[in-house]
Order: sequence, then C-alpha cells, then structure tokens
Amino acid sequence: MVKSNLKEKKNKAAVLKIVDENAVKTTAYSDINLKKWRDYEHIKTDTLWEFPVRLKEGGHSNEYHGNYIPQIAQQIYERFTKKNDIVLDLFFGSGTSGIEAVNMNRRCIGVELKEDLAEKVSEKFTPKQLVTDVNIICADSASELAKDKIQARLDIMGSKQAQLLMLHPPYDDIIKFSDKKEDLSNCATTEEFYELFEKVARNGYDLLEKGRFACLIIGDKYANSQHIPLGFECMARMNKLGFITKAIIVKDVQGNERAKGKTANLWRYRALAGGFYIFKHEYVMVFQKI
Repeated sequence: MVKSNLKEKKNKAAVLKIVDENAVKTTAYSDINLKKWRDYEHIKTDTLWEFPVRLKEGGHSNEYHGNYIPQIAQQIYERFTKKNDIVLDLFFGSGTSGIEAVNMNRRCIGVELKEDLAEKVSEKFTPKQLVTDVNIICADSASELAKDKIQARLDIMGSKQAQLLMLHPPYDDIIKFSDKKEDLSNCATTEEFYELFEKVARNGYDLLEKGRFACLIIGDKYANSQHIPLGFECMARMNKLGFITKAIIVKDVQGNERAKGKTANLWRYRALAGGFYIFKHEYVMVFQKI
C-alpha cells in the first residue's frame, strides 16, 4: 500500500514537471515565452544592430527614399507587442510599419501627410486588410484633427489606446519629402523641427497605452561645420513628455542605404578636408510610457 502511494506521488510529480516545462510565461507586453527564452536567438538584446541587406520579401520594396528597414519593425514588434496589438505610426511613409504588422498578425494605424503617398501605399494592402488590419489616415500628425481621427479609428478597432508607437521622422532638412509647411523636413530652423517633432510625439504619448513602448528611429546631421545631434535632442523631448528611455541602439546603415557610387570618394575627401566623420549609423531609441 505504501509503495503504491509512493509510485502514485512520483507519477503526479512527473506530470507536474511536464506541465511546468510546457507552461507559458510572458510579460504584459509581449508573446515571448520566457520559459523557453533560449528559443529566441533571432531577437536582438544588444545595442549594436547590423543588417547586411534590406529585407525585400513579404511585400516590402525600396522604391521610397527614407523608409526604415523592415528588420527594425520585426525586432521591435516581437519584443514589445502581442498578436492583435495596435501599432500607431505617425510618420507612415511607404508603409513599412503596416506591412510588417500584417505579416506578424498585428494591426496598424498609420498617419501620412502626403495625400498621393497615402493613396499609393493603400494599394499595398487588400480591401479587407484596409478595414480590419491597417488604417491609413491622411493628416498632419501634430494636429488635434489627426489625434481625433486616430481616436475614432481606435474606437472602431475596439481599443482605447495603441499598444506601440513608431516614430521615424525626417532627419530635419536632410531630405525634402514635400512642399507642405507642416512637413518636418521644411522647418526653417532645427529648433522649429524639434518643436514640431515634440507636438507629434505628444499626440503619440496621449494615444499610447500606459506601460507600453515607443520606438524612435532617427539619425543626426552635419550643418554649419558641426555635428547636430538630432537623435539626442528628440530623445530629450520625449523624456520631457513623460517617456523613460529604455535603450539607445546604434544601427549600422551600411548595406541599407542606396548606393553612393563615385560620390563615396567625394565624401571621403570632404571629411578629410573638413575635419568631420561620415555617418555610418542611425539610432533606434526605445522608450516606455510610465
């Protein structure tokens, strides 16, 4: 009788062990199973990101100058969102955030200032996806009107706020994206750029769920013979709004940018003559709303 009870207890213990090993342990903002953390070798946890080539599969293309690479969305989405979560992108551009949201079973609201680009990007999605998975709003992301439109879309999608904020603004006036005065690339001064960026980020902060994350993708620039740290000043503006900084990731842009051809030698000469260094990186900054 005693032996029988001991055997029964051992069997129950073995079953409990199996159940425990198969159990799922996640954070409040991710589907990553921490019980099987070794299975996620593809997820980066260091602060130097190198991607030899830009991903072109899965609906992505490189026809739009200034879009961020899909691998960033893949890393950020898997790390900081759950399936069916809503990603809010306030600089939607060519739709990288929306494409990867569909690929990874997330949803997305994208705001784009240029009407023609918003129409063109919508062609990348099926009519059904434009109803259930991706909503594209043509508006000025710094405006109250855009905020109201986003809130209305969130209501339709059954959520009070978004679960992830993506921000990939122009790098000040390095590339002119339109002739619209609301376009951050048309700011008369860098200080005006910071002020307008802060207005966009404030809308994003208000529309983001508490405890969730934001991702800022940005690079710096040279002007008037000096380095202008756009990334760190934009980070400071986000901290001012209430975000805490979780990570500053340096991403290698070599292999992701369009070929410079013979101009590479010209820039090398200019660097040697002018006492500066040629940018080979940009930042992926991660924040949390507390």
